Amino acid sequence: MSILYVLIPIAIIFVFVAIGVFVWAVRSEQFEDLERHGSDILFDEKQNTPVKGTTKAQSGKSAK
Repeated sequence: MSILYVLIPIAIIFVFVAIGVFVWAVRSEQFEDLERHGSDILFDEKQNTPVKGTTKAQSGKSAK
């Protein structure tokens, strides 16, 4: 029974930490635009590496 005197304050601390993390996430706009981030993993980004055997001049990019 005396263990409840330890576990209840620990549980309350966990609740406050979880609420704090949630409030931080909302204020820092972590939940904005949820659809875009979910579909980002499905599509490859174009890589800026040249195709083997071509140079920058051949691929149409200027060498600045």
